[in-house]
Amino acid sequence: MNNRVRKKLIQVARGRAHLMSFQNLVIEAELGLNLDNSYEKCQLNEVIDEISEEEYAAGRPLLSALVQVRGNRNQGDSFFRLCERLGLGDWKSLKKDREFLEQQREACRDFWQNNTNFSSYL
Repeated sequence: MNNRVRKKLIQVARGRAHLMSFQNLVIEAELGLNLDNSYEKCQLNEVIDEISEEEYAAGRPLLSALVQVRGNRNQGDSFFRLCERLGLGDWKSLKKDREFLEQQREACRDFWQNNTNFSSYL
């Protein structure tokens, strides 16, 4: 798991912005990926998915809910497909349910803004 990306997403959950674009994540986590290259974009999705899979297995919320497609307050299909793999529902139905995404984001913010959780699981 990429701990640098995980820590950056935890900072996002605790910060004022509460969301981060893929491009800003690449820049701020100093990943050096070119998102115009489909292979490198796929690599980033794999890193983000792996983090959320491990967080979910540990009973924590999905940090990937905080990464948004630039210029869009929604997620890309990969987030919803991840949710389907985790057993949260059909990805197409989840994508249409605006409340689902906001619930995932709010759960993430609430969890990581709790100082006990932050100090225990960072």
